[in-house]
Amino acid sequence: MFEMKVPSPGESISEVEVATWLVADGDYVEKDQVIAEIDSDKATLELPAEKAGVITLKAEEGDVLAVGDVICLIDTKAKKPEGAKEDEAKKAADAPKAEKAESEKPKEQKGEPKAKKEEGYAAGHPSPAAQKAMDEKGLSADQVQGTGKGGRITKQDVANAMSRGFDTAAASGWAGTRDTERQRMSSLRRKVAERLVSVKNETAMLTTFNEVNMKPIMDLRAKYKDDFREKFGVGLGFMSFFTKAVTEGLYHFPTVNAMIDGDEIVTHGYVDVGIAVSSPKGLMVPVVRNAETLSLAEIESEIKRLATKARDGKITIDEMQGGTFTITNGGVFGSMMSTPIINPPQAAILGMHNIVERPMAVNGKVEILPMMYLALSYDHRIIDGKESVSFLFKVKEMLENPESMLFGGKSPAEILIGL
Repeated sequence: MFEMKVPSPGESISEVEVATWLVADGDYVEKDQVIAEIDSDKATLELPAEKAGVITLKAEEGDVLAVGDVICLIDTKAKKPEGAKEDEAKKAADAPKAEKAESEKPKEQKGEPKAKKEEGYAAGHPSPAAQKAMDEKGLSADQVQGTGKGGRITKQDVANAMSRGFDTAAASGWAGTRDTERQRMSSLRRKVAERLVSVKNETAMLTTFNEVNMKPIMDLRAKYKDDFREKFGVGLGFMSFFTKAVTEGLYHFPTVNAMIDGDEIVTHGYVDVGIAVSSPKGLMVPVVRNAETLSLAEIESEIKRLATKARDGKITIDEMQGGTFTITNGGVFGSMMSTPIINPPQAAILGMHNIVERPMAVNGKVEILPMMYLALSYDHRIIDGKESVSFLFKVKEMLENPESMLFGGKSPAEILIGL
């Protein structure tokens, strides 16, 4: 009988919680088959079987186990029952053949019923525009059929659902009962709660605001986005511009990129930017390493890779550790202004918000411009007001003059004349 023990998910993690068993007691499992999901205080991880055989569970869902505790037993001498599921490795090996066979099938003729689209990780998740429309109409995701990429719900899907009609009471999602429900907080959620409270209690957090005219970046994206995607295979988004502007700003104001360790201030000669992303398990902050050395295309590719892994539940703890500065974008959910909370042990976090067209005074005239509020929350123990405000203004300057990001925060003309 093989004893399978709780592995160490990462440095400084001493215990985990059994979140979900994916097999039942007495099932036959294959080697490397995912048998459970376990929660640590930093991420939810998959637990693969270390041997093939009949499994005996030694813990219930919700149990907290120390690293090294026995989580299950596997009878490696047990024979595989007839009719059991195929080995995962065999499935993986057969997948390319199946895909090839599928591609060789004749295309469906006009008038034939279309097959149901294969659903991906985005299935049932609305786009920001669709979410806004759903909130306005009082619809939930299960009332709308998504037809976008991977099953994502689009704004048009919401419009189509509304055109078919809904009962007002049913559309609200409320059943009119007085029921309540209790659900145990996951280990990850409990740890997040502890960290957020500790930030409020242990730091002198302050937030400064500014606004940025997004028209220069929007014009630049509109002009080059097709060529950019064709050459690099990724879209040209706002996040890469903000990341690049942040790295340049941190070069000029290194204390914003620092942290407190006891009685010492630790400054970093690099920028590892944490990018807050929403996942089915909650908010996660994967880290883009050495962002100061990356091009816009490299930043976009890395953000896409990490965000996809986070949403698929495949992000590793190492990919979420060690950030020196964080960027969070509440604008994708419609936030106009907020005070983001610092991600310890970092000393600052930048909050992006939604873009709103507003009348602005430009050279004595009123113009309608796409404006975004920026919020920088920082630890006043090591970052003075002058540094925080100057850093945020530097970020604003570079976003409103994107070309300056290529020349260390200076304009091409300043470089030309040697300033």
